[in-house]
Amino acid sequence: MKRTLKFAAIVYFVFVASHLWTQAGLKPAAATEVWVASWGASQQIPEPQNSLPAEYLYDATVRQIFHLSLGGPALRVHLSNAFGTEALHITSVHIARPVSPSSPAIDATSDRPLTFAGSADVTVPPGAEFASDPLEFAVMPLSDLVVTFYVESVQAGETGHPGSRATSYVVHGNFVSAANLAEPQHVDHWYQVSEIDVQAAPGAGAVVVLGDSITDGHGATTNGNDRWTDVLAQKLQGAPVTRNIGVSNQGIGGNHLLTDGLGPNALARFDRDVLGPAGVRWVIVFEGVNDLGGLARDGEVPPAEHAALANRVVAAYRQIISRAHAHGLHVFGATITPYVGSSYYHPGPLSEADRQAVNEWIRTPGHFDAVIDFDSVIRDPQHPDQLLPAYDCGDHLHPSPAGYKAMGNAVPLALFK
Repeated sequence: MKRTLKFAAIVYFVFVASHLWTQAGLKPAAATEVWVASWGASQQIPEPQNSLPAEYLYDATVRQIFHLSLGGPALRVHLSNAFGTEALHITSVHIARPVSPSSPAIDATSDRPLTFAGSADVTVPPGAEFASDPLEFAVMPLSDLVVTFYVESVQAGETGHPGSRATSYVVHGNFVSAANLAEPQHVDHWYQVSEIDVQAAPGAGAVVVLGDSITDGHGATTNGNDRWTDVLAQKLQGAPVTRNIGVSNQGIGGNHLLTDGLGPNALARFDRDVLGPAGVRWVIVFEGVNDLGGLARDGEVPPAEHAALANRVVAAYRQIISRAHAHGLHVFGATITPYVGSSYYHPGPLSEADRQAVNEWIRTPGHFDAVIDFDSVIRDPQHPDQLLPAYDCGDHLHPSPAGYKAMGNAVPLALFK
Protein backbone atom coordinates (compact mmCIF):
# COMPACT_ATOMS: atom_id res chain seq x y z
CA MET A 1 0.00 0.00 0.00
CA LYS A 2 2.82 2.41 0.93
CA ARG A 3 4.62 1.69 -2.36
CA THR A 4 1.42 2.38 -4.30
CA LEU A 5 0.96 5.74 -2.57
CA LYS A 6 4.61 6.66 -3.11
CA PHE A 7 4.35 5.80 -6.83
CA ALA A 8 1.16 7.83 -7.15
CA ALA A 9 2.82 10.81 -5.49
CA ILE A 10 5.74 10.66 -7.95
CA VAL A 11 3.37 10.46 -10.92
CA TYR A 12 1.42 13.45 -9.61
CA PHE A 13 4.61 15.48 -9.11
CA VAL A 14 5.76 14.78 -12.67
CA PHE A 15 2.31 15.72 -14.01
CA VAL A 16 2.25 19.04 -12.11
CA ALA A 17 5.81 19.94 -13.13
CA SER A 18 5.07 19.16 -16.77
CA HIS A 19 1.87 21.23 -16.63
CA LEU A 20 3.69 24.24 -15.17
CA TRP A 21 6.40 24.13 -17.84
CA THR A 22 3.75 23.84 -20.55
CA GLN A 23 1.95 26.86 -19.10
CA ALA A 24 5.25 28.75 -19.26
CA GLY A 25 5.53 27.98 -22.98
CA LEU A 26 8.59 25.72 -22.78
CA LYS A 27 9.19 22.01 -22.37
CA PRO A 28 11.39 20.95 -19.47
CA ALA A 29 15.05 21.57 -20.35
CA ALA A 30 17.53 18.76 -20.33
CA ALA A 31 19.59 18.73 -17.16
CA THR A 32 22.70 19.68 -19.11
CA GLU A 33 21.25 22.87 -20.62
CA VAL A 34 22.19 26.16 -18.96
CA TRP A 35 21.00 29.76 -18.94
CA VAL A 36 23.55 32.37 -19.97
CA ALA A 37 23.31 36.16 -20.06
CA SER A 38 23.40 37.24 -23.71
CA TRP A 39 22.79 40.91 -22.98
CA GLY A 40 22.86 42.97 -19.81
CA ALA A 41 23.04 46.54 -18.55
CA SER A 42 23.73 47.96 -15.10
CA GLN A 43 20.70 49.52 -13.48
CA GLN A 44 20.71 52.89 -11.77
CA ILE A 45 18.48 55.85 -10.97
CA PRO A 46 18.33 57.93 -14.17
CA GLU A 47 19.47 61.50 -13.64
CA PRO A 48 16.70 64.13 -14.12
CA GLN A 49 17.78 64.87 -17.69
CA ASN A 50 17.77 61.14 -18.52
CA SER A 51 14.56 60.06 -16.81
CA LEU A 52 11.25 59.79 -18.58
CA PRO A 53 8.84 62.55 -17.56
CA ALA A 54 5.91 61.28 -15.51
CA GLU A 55 3.48 62.11 -18.33
CA TYR A 56 5.39 59.76 -20.67
CA LEU A 57 4.93 56.79 -18.35
CA TYR A 58 1.19 57.06 -17.95
CA ASP A 59 -0.80 54.67 -20.18
CA ALA A 60 2.47 54.02 -22.02
CA THR A 61 3.97 51.51 -24.43
CA VAL A 62 7.77 51.40 -24.23
CA ARG A 63 9.64 49.67 -27.07
CA GLN A 64 13.37 48.99 -26.72
CA ILE A 65 15.99 47.22 -28.85
CA PHE A 66 18.80 45.11 -27.41
CA HIS A 67 21.84 43.66 -29.19
CA LEU A 68 22.50 40.07 -28.10
CA SER A 69 25.87 38.36 -27.95
CA LEU A 70 25.06 34.65 -27.63
CA GLY A 71 22.26 32.89 -29.52
CA GLY A 72 20.01 30.06 -28.39
CA PRO A 73 16.70 28.22 -28.91
CA ALA A 74 14.91 29.83 -25.96
CA LEU A 75 15.16 32.97 -23.87
CA ARG A 76 13.93 34.83 -20.83
CA VAL A 77 13.83 38.58 -20.08
CA HIS A 78 14.58 40.23 -16.73
CA LEU A 79 12.57 43.26 -15.60
CA SER A 80 14.15 45.45 -12.94
CA ASN A 81 12.68 47.63 -10.23
CA ALA A 82 16.04 47.82 -8.43
CA PHE A 83 15.68 51.50 -7.53
CA GLY A 84 11.92 51.75 -7.38
CA THR A 85 10.44 52.69 -4.05
CA GLU A 86 7.03 51.19 -4.85
CA ALA A 87 5.88 48.05 -6.63
CA LEU A 88 6.09 48.20 -10.44
CA HIS A 89 3.08 46.73 -12.26
CA ILE A 90 3.66 45.91 -15.92
CA THR A 91 0.52 44.83 -17.74
CA SER A 92 2.10 42.99 -20.66
CA VAL A 93 5.51 42.31 -22.20
CA HIS A 94 6.16 41.17 -25.77
CA ILE A 95 9.27 40.29 -27.74
CA ALA A 96 9.86 40.41 -31.49
CA ARG A 97 12.52 40.80 -34.12
CA PRO A 98 13.17 44.38 -35.26
CA VAL A 99 13.05 45.58 -38.82
CA SER A 100 16.07 47.79 -38.09
CA PRO A 101 18.19 48.59 -35.01
CA SER A 102 17.16 52.25 -35.39
CA SER A 103 13.42 51.92 -35.97
CA PRO A 104 10.38 51.07 -33.81
CA ALA A 105 9.04 48.76 -36.55
CA ILE A 106 9.00 45.02 -35.83
CA ASP A 107 8.45 41.87 -37.83
CA ALA A 108 4.87 41.33 -36.65
CA THR A 109 4.97 37.63 -37.47
CA SER A 110 7.68 37.20 -34.82
CA ASP A 111 5.75 38.94 -32.03
CA ARG A 112 5.34 36.77 -28.92
CA PRO A 113 3.98 37.52 -25.44
CA LEU A 114 6.05 36.74 -22.37
CA THR A 115 4.56 35.34 -19.20
CA PHE A 116 5.56 35.53 -15.56
CA ALA A 117 4.57 32.49 -13.52
CA GLY A 118 2.06 31.82 -16.29
CA SER A 119 0.51 35.30 -16.16
CA ALA A 120 0.67 38.04 -18.79
CA ASP A 121 1.21 40.74 -16.18
CA VAL A 122 3.78 41.03 -13.42
CA THR A 123 4.25 43.08 -10.28
CA VAL A 124 7.90 43.63 -9.39
CA PRO A 125 8.47 44.55 -5.73
CA PRO A 126 10.60 47.61 -4.92
CA GLY A 127 14.29 46.82 -5.10
CA ALA A 128 13.65 43.54 -6.92
CA GLU A 129 13.98 41.94 -10.34
CA PHE A 130 11.71 39.46 -12.11
CA ALA A 131 12.72 37.02 -14.86
CA SER A 132 10.07 35.95 -17.34
CA ASP A 133 9.10 32.34 -17.88
CA PRO A 134 11.32 30.65 -20.49
CA LEU A 135 10.00 30.97 -24.03
CA GLU A 136 10.94 28.93 -27.08
CA PHE A 137 12.13 31.71 -29.39
CA ALA A 138 15.28 31.05 -31.35
CA VAL A 139 17.73 33.96 -31.58
CA MET A 140 20.94 34.12 -33.55
CA PRO A 141 24.24 35.30 -32.09
CA LEU A 142 24.89 39.04 -32.54
CA SER A 143 21.23 39.65 -33.45
CA ASP A 144 18.80 42.28 -32.15
CA LEU A 145 15.72 41.68 -30.03
CA VAL A 146 12.81 44.04 -29.36
CA VAL A 147 11.19 44.09 -25.93
CA THR A 148 7.94 46.06 -25.68
CA PHE A 149 6.00 46.55 -22.46
CA TYR A 150 2.88 48.41 -21.42
CA VAL A 151 2.39 50.18 -18.09
CA GLU A 152 -0.61 52.05 -16.79
CA SER A 153 1.80 54.17 -14.72
CA VAL A 154 5.27 53.95 -13.20
CA GLN A 155 5.33 54.79 -9.53
CA ALA A 156 8.06 56.61 -7.62
CA GLY A 157 11.63 55.72 -8.54
CA GLU A 158 12.50 54.89 -12.13
CA THR A 159 15.10 52.23 -12.80
CA GLY A 160 17.07 52.24 -16.03
CA HIS A 161 20.33 52.57 -17.90
CA PRO A 162 20.88 56.06 -19.35
CA GLY A 163 23.96 55.19 -21.45
CA SER A 164 22.18 52.91 -23.89
CA ARG A 165 23.72 54.22 -27.15
CA ALA A 166 20.44 52.88 -28.52
CA THR A 167 17.10 54.54 -29.25
CA SER A 168 13.94 53.56 -27.38
CA TYR A 169 10.38 54.56 -28.28
CA VAL A 170 7.40 55.62 -26.15
CA VAL A 171 3.74 56.14 -27.12
CA HIS A 172 0.51 56.44 -25.18
CA GLY A 173 -1.89 53.51 -25.33
CA ASN A 174 -1.34 49.75 -25.40
CA PHE A 175 0.50 48.88 -28.62
CA VAL A 176 2.77 46.06 -27.48
CA SER A 177 1.97 44.00 -30.61
CA ALA A 178 1.86 46.87 -33.11
CA ALA A 179 3.96 46.39 -36.22
CA ASN A 180 5.05 50.01 -35.86
CA LEU A 181 4.50 52.92 -33.47
CA ALA A 182 2.97 56.12 -34.78
CA GLU A 183 4.93 59.29 -33.91
CA PRO A 184 6.65 57.90 -30.81
CA GLN A 185 8.84 59.85 -28.45
CA HIS A 186 12.51 59.00 -29.11
CA VAL A 187 14.84 58.59 -26.10
CA ASP A 188 18.38 57.26 -26.17
CA HIS A 189 18.06 55.41 -22.87
CA TRP A 190 16.86 52.04 -21.59
CA TYR A 191 14.31 51.50 -18.82
CA GLN A 192 13.28 48.62 -16.54
CA VAL A 193 14.99 45.83 -18.57
CA SER A 194 18.23 44.53 -17.05
CA GLU A 195 19.11 41.24 -18.75
CA ILE A 196 18.25 38.82 -21.53
CA ASP A 197 19.28 35.19 -21.07
CA VAL A 198 19.43 32.45 -23.68
CA GLN A 199 19.36 28.71 -23.24
CA ALA A 200 22.73 27.24 -24.16
CA ALA A 201 24.61 23.97 -24.36
CA PRO A 202 26.68 22.60 -21.49
CA GLY A 203 29.95 24.43 -20.99
CA ALA A 204 28.50 27.78 -22.05
CA GLY A 205 29.09 30.82 -19.86
CA ALA A 206 29.17 34.59 -19.71
CA VAL A 207 31.91 37.17 -19.26
CA VAL A 208 30.79 40.18 -17.22
CA VAL A 209 32.57 43.49 -17.74
CA LEU A 210 32.55 45.80 -14.71
CA GLY A 211 33.37 49.28 -15.96
CA ASP A 212 32.69 52.97 -16.42
CA SER A 213 31.82 55.10 -19.45
CA ILE A 214 34.57 53.59 -21.61
CA THR A 215 32.87 50.22 -21.20
CA ASP A 216 29.40 51.79 -21.38
CA GLY A 217 30.43 53.11 -24.81
CA HIS A 218 30.70 56.90 -24.59
CA GLY A 219 31.82 57.94 -28.07
CA ALA A 220 30.36 54.84 -29.73
CA THR A 221 27.80 55.09 -32.55
CA THR A 222 24.17 55.35 -31.47
CA ASN A 223 22.40 52.19 -32.68
CA GLY A 224 25.73 51.04 -34.14
CA ASN A 225 26.66 48.48 -31.48
CA ASP A 226 30.37 49.26 -31.74
CA ARG A 227 31.37 49.42 -28.06
CA TRP A 228 34.49 47.43 -27.27
CA THR A 229 32.32 44.80 -25.59
CA ASP A 230 30.35 44.41 -28.84
CA VAL A 231 33.63 43.89 -30.68
CA LEU A 232 34.63 41.29 -28.08
CA ALA A 233 31.32 39.47 -28.61
CA GLN A 234 31.99 39.38 -32.36
CA LYS A 235 35.47 38.03 -31.75
CA LEU A 236 34.17 35.32 -29.42
CA GLN A 237 31.60 34.26 -32.03
CA GLY A 238 34.32 34.13 -34.69
CA ALA A 239 36.19 31.27 -33.01
CA PRO A 240 34.60 27.80 -32.64
CA VAL A 241 35.97 27.28 -29.12
CA THR A 242 34.42 30.49 -27.75
CA ARG A 243 31.07 30.59 -29.56
CA ASN A 244 29.31 29.49 -26.39
CA ILE A 245 30.27 32.63 -24.45
CA GLY A 246 27.96 35.58 -23.86
CA VAL A 247 29.00 39.12 -22.93
CA SER A 248 27.23 41.18 -20.28
CA ASN A 249 28.21 44.86 -20.34
CA GLN A 250 27.97 46.22 -16.80
CA GLY A 251 29.50 49.62 -17.50
CA ILE A 252 28.05 52.84 -16.09
CA GLY A 253 29.13 56.24 -17.35
CA GLY A 254 30.85 58.21 -14.59
CA ASN A 255 31.12 55.18 -12.32
CA HIS A 256 33.71 55.01 -9.52
CA LEU A 257 35.35 52.20 -7.60
CA LEU A 258 35.22 54.02 -4.29
CA THR A 259 32.39 56.55 -4.27
CA ASP A 260 28.90 56.84 -5.68
CA GLY A 261 28.81 58.94 -8.83
CA LEU A 262 26.49 58.08 -11.68
CA GLY A 263 25.22 54.83 -10.28
CA PRO A 264 26.40 53.03 -7.14
CA ASN A 265 30.14 52.50 -6.72
CA ALA A 266 31.63 49.33 -8.14
CA LEU A 267 31.96 47.57 -4.80
CA ALA A 268 28.36 48.36 -3.86
CA ARG A 269 26.96 46.97 -7.12
CA PHE A 270 29.22 43.91 -7.27
CA ASP A 271 26.64 41.37 -6.10
CA ARG A 272 23.91 42.49 -8.49
CA ASP A 273 26.03 43.34 -11.54
CA VAL A 274 28.82 40.76 -11.36
CA LEU A 275 27.46 37.78 -9.43
CA GLY A 276 23.88 38.21 -10.64
CA PRO A 277 24.06 37.61 -14.43
CA ALA A 278 23.18 34.09 -15.51
CA GLY A 279 26.06 31.76 -16.26
CA VAL A 280 28.84 34.17 -15.27
CA ARG A 281 32.28 32.52 -15.31
CA TRP A 282 34.66 35.39 -16.05
CA VAL A 283 34.91 39.02 -14.93
CA ILE A 284 36.85 41.85 -16.58
CA VAL A 285 37.47 44.80 -14.24
CA PHE A 286 38.04 48.08 -16.09
CA GLU A 287 37.43 50.82 -13.52
CA GLY A 288 39.44 53.55 -11.84
CA VAL A 289 39.94 56.50 -14.18
CA ASN A 290 37.08 58.46 -12.58
CA ASP A 291 38.53 57.93 -9.11
CA LEU A 292 41.99 59.05 -10.21
CA GLY A 293 40.76 61.94 -12.34
CA GLY A 294 38.37 63.29 -9.75
CA LEU A 295 40.95 63.77 -7.03
CA ALA A 296 42.52 66.93 -8.48
CA ARG A 297 39.78 67.97 -10.87
CA ASP A 298 39.06 71.19 -8.96
CA GLY A 299 42.68 71.92 -8.07
CA GLU A 300 45.90 70.12 -7.23
CA VAL A 301 46.22 68.34 -3.89
CA PRO A 302 49.32 67.28 -1.90
CA PRO A 303 51.27 64.20 -3.09
CA ALA A 304 50.24 62.30 0.04
CA GLU A 305 46.60 62.46 -1.06
CA HIS A 306 47.54 61.06 -4.45
CA ALA A 307 49.40 58.17 -2.84
CA ALA A 308 46.50 57.46 -0.48
CA LEU A 309 44.01 57.38 -3.34
CA ALA A 310 46.15 55.00 -5.41
CA ASN A 311 46.36 52.69 -2.39
CA ARG A 312 42.60 52.78 -1.94
CA VAL A 313 42.04 51.94 -5.61
CA VAL A 314 44.35 48.94 -5.26
CA ALA A 315 42.52 47.90 -2.09
CA ALA A 316 39.23 47.97 -4.02
CA TYR A 317 40.74 45.75 -6.70
CA ARG A 318 41.82 43.32 -4.00
CA GLN A 319 38.26 43.20 -2.68
CA ILE A 320 36.85 42.50 -6.14
CA ILE A 321 39.40 39.75 -6.79
CA SER A 322 38.70 38.12 -3.44
CA ARG A 323 34.94 38.21 -3.87
CA ALA A 324 35.12 36.92 -7.45
CA HIS A 325 37.39 34.04 -6.44
CA ALA A 326 35.08 33.16 -3.56
CA HIS A 327 32.39 32.46 -6.15
CA GLY A 328 34.67 30.48 -8.46
CA LEU A 329 35.05 33.22 -11.07
CA HIS A 330 38.15 34.07 -13.09
CA VAL A 331 38.87 37.79 -12.80
CA PHE A 332 40.94 39.79 -15.28
CA GLY A 333 42.28 43.31 -14.75
CA ALA A 334 42.30 45.90 -17.53
CA THR A 335 44.85 48.71 -17.33
CA ILE A 336 43.58 52.29 -17.07
CA THR A 337 43.89 54.13 -20.37
CA PRO A 338 45.54 57.58 -20.80
CA TYR A 339 43.56 60.78 -20.29
CA VAL A 340 46.07 63.64 -20.33
CA GLY A 341 44.48 66.48 -22.28
CA SER A 342 41.00 65.75 -20.94
CA SER A 343 39.15 69.01 -20.46
CA TYR A 344 36.92 67.31 -17.89
CA TYR A 345 39.71 66.13 -15.58
CA HIS A 346 42.74 68.09 -16.93
CA PRO A 347 45.17 65.77 -15.12
CA GLY A 348 48.62 66.96 -14.10
CA PRO A 349 51.85 65.01 -13.56
CA LEU A 350 50.76 63.68 -10.16
CA SER A 351 47.52 62.21 -11.56
CA GLU A 352 49.45 60.60 -14.41
CA ALA A 353 51.87 59.16 -11.86
CA ASP A 354 48.88 57.69 -9.99
CA ARG A 355 47.69 56.01 -13.20
CA GLN A 356 51.13 54.56 -13.84
CA ALA A 357 51.36 53.26 -10.27
CA VAL A 358 47.95 51.60 -10.41
CA ASN A 359 48.68 50.08 -13.82
CA GLU A 360 51.96 48.69 -12.52
CA TRP A 361 50.02 46.93 -9.77
CA ILE A 362 47.48 45.57 -12.26
CA ARG A 363 50.30 44.22 -14.46
CA THR A 364 52.13 42.58 -11.56
CA PRO A 365 51.65 38.79 -11.59
CA GLY A 366 49.83 37.29 -8.65
CA HIS A 367 47.05 39.87 -8.41
CA PHE A 368 44.52 39.45 -11.21
CA ASP A 369 44.26 36.06 -12.91
CA ALA A 370 45.32 37.75 -16.15
CA VAL A 371 45.84 41.26 -17.51
CA ILE A 372 44.23 42.97 -20.52
CA ASP A 373 46.56 45.85 -21.32
CA PHE A 374 44.24 48.42 -22.88
CA ASP A 375 46.72 51.15 -21.98
CA SER A 376 49.34 49.74 -24.36
CA VAL A 377 46.71 49.18 -27.07
CA ILE A 378 45.35 52.71 -27.47
CA ARG A 379 48.04 55.05 -26.10
CA ASP A 380 50.09 57.24 -28.39
CA PRO A 381 53.64 55.74 -28.53
CA GLN A 382 55.07 59.23 -28.92
CA HIS A 383 53.03 60.60 -26.00
CA PRO A 384 52.16 57.60 -23.80
CA ASP A 385 50.16 59.72 -21.38
CA GLN A 386 47.66 60.47 -24.19
CA LEU A 387 45.32 58.51 -26.43
CA LEU A 388 46.49 57.84 -29.96
CA PRO A 389 44.71 60.53 -32.06
CA ALA A 390 43.15 57.90 -34.35
CA TYR A 391 41.65 56.21 -31.28
CA ASP A 392 40.44 59.41 -29.56
CA CYS A 393 36.77 60.40 -29.81
CA GLY A 394 37.89 64.01 -29.38
CA ASP A 395 37.66 64.56 -25.64
CA HIS A 396 41.04 62.90 -24.89
CA LEU A 397 39.36 60.58 -22.39
CA HIS A 398 37.05 58.27 -24.34
CA PRO A 399 38.05 56.18 -27.34
CA SER A 400 36.48 56.53 -30.77
CA PRO A 401 34.76 53.59 -32.52
CA ALA A 402 38.18 52.79 -34.02
CA GLY A 403 39.66 52.78 -30.54
CA TYR A 404 36.90 50.51 -29.26
CA LYS A 405 37.53 48.13 -32.14
CA ALA A 406 41.22 47.95 -31.26
CA MET A 407 40.37 47.29 -27.62
CA GLY A 408 37.85 44.54 -28.30
CA ASN A 409 40.18 42.81 -30.72
CA ALA A 410 43.03 42.99 -28.22
CA VAL A 411 41.30 40.74 -25.65
CA PRO A 412 42.99 37.31 -25.94
CA LEU A 413 40.54 34.48 -26.52
CA ALA A 414 42.90 32.18 -24.65
CA LEU A 415 41.61 33.76 -21.43
CA PHE A 416 38.28 31.97 -21.87
CA LYS A 417 39.47 28.41 -22.43
